[in-house]
Amino acid sequence: MIDLRSDTVTKPTPPMLEAMMSAPVGDDVFGDDPSVNQLQDDVAAYFGMEEGLFCPSGTMANQIAIRMHTRPQDEVICHENAHVYLYEGGGMMSNSLVSPKLLPGDYGLLSAAAIAESINPDDIHFPKSRLVCLENTMNKGGGSTYSLETLQAIHKTCVENALALHLDGARLFNALVATGQDPKMYGQLFDSISVCFSKGMGAPVGSVLLGSSTQIAEAKRIRKALGGGMRQAGYLAAACSYALQHHVARLAEDHARAQQLAEALSGKSFVKEVLPVQTNIVIARLVSKTPNELLKELEAAGVLAVSFGKDAIRFVTHLDFSAEQLEQTVSIINKL
Repeated sequence: MIDLRSDTVTKPTPPMLEAMMSAPVGDDVFGDDPSVNQLQDDVAAYFGMEEGLFCPSGTMANQIAIRMHTRPQDEVICHENAHVYLYEGGGMMSNSLVSPKLLPGDYGLLSAAAIAESINPDDIHFPKSRLVCLENTMNKGGGSTYSLETLQAIHKTCVENALALHLDGARLFNALVATGQDPKMYGQLFDSISVCFSKGMGAPVGSVLLGSSTQIAEAKRIRKALGGGMRQAGYLAAACSYALQHHVARLAEDHARAQQLAEALSGKSFVKEVLPVQTNIVIARLVSKTPNELLKELEAAGVLAVSFGKDAIRFVTHLDFSAEQLEQTVSIINKL
């Protein structure tokens, strides 16, 4: 079965497993796991930020960041299709007691002007606008990416209005490979960043939350309260370190294969539109077939994808999706 449901379905490669098995470990709650500490330092340096905190998931990293930047009755500004709103179990409301303000934007991306217009006045009837959350790449936008100019404009708006700026960078490495942007630029623009290693990067588990030393000290307390304190976590951190060293540049292969999938889908009569493909996500909007109907046909032929709304399906290319599997998938699509 060719599994394109997500880039989270990958298995560790033999060299990654070897790195995990040979990792030196300690007790990370005491702060003495050398593999965790090395990963945190390396990811912080990679993005030009002071410190990092290893977390079990991107959702936990995002939720820690929201709680770190806000107080109850505050407001978080994000896109209406943001992962922090749609796919984190209502976490910002239950964990941080904050309200989301949901904004529209083409392909899931926000503009500085839209953010500026959404900021609440200083009025007791409204929650305080406190935090802006961006997502790059944008999952529901088909893996869309932000331009440097847009990020700089949003950063300026946040500074002028005393808003914190957090990046859900679940697939930030995909964005960097697609755009050629300098990762250290992100450390200059964002107050905090979460980066995930269990998606296109091929690690089995793990995300890193980045911020200032003061923020990460607070984030450790929040992580503990959320049950995220891990002990010999170095075995997992070693997989992430291996991915950072060996799996970033190869993301370009996933992007190229996603483009080929998009081309095959674009020629089908039951596809109304394929969202522009910039990275490793392909979203096809359908006509004449429901997502469930098409997914059943694909599964019967040996391909797994997921429904992505009432009229769309999503494919995600990844480390375990080979050139041969791409050829098979295109052939299957052509026969539908």
